[in-house]
Amino acid sequence: MVVFRVVLIVLFAWVVGYTIPVLAEYGLAPLLPTFFGDMAALTWPGQFNADFFGFLLLSGIWVAWRNHFSPAGLALAVLAVFGGIPFLTAYLFIMSFRVDGDLKALILGSGR
Repeated sequence: MVVFRVVLIVLFAWVVGYTIPVLAEYGLAPLLPTFFGDMAALTWPGQFNADFFGFLLLSGIWVAWRNHFSPAGLALAVLAVFGGIPFLTAYLFIMSFRVDGDLKALILGSGR
């Protein structure tokens, strides 16, 4: 579990560290038009974005399912889709402590 938590920290720091200068340079305005525009253009960047968006959707569905599709779970799912790796790594890091490092409880949630 220690190695897993270190990987979560590294991923979080890497993506946030990458995002900060990009936000400073470009802001948020071009994010969605560029993201979906590349997909509409049927280019390799669009293919990557489509693949990545699928991962984001699966992440959101898993978070909602793990939380029994409760209102809080659905709100967390929206955060998972729009928050990407910063959200998911922070979520898994926090949950790993809440379940005392039990991988089955981490993946399945409570009551399963």
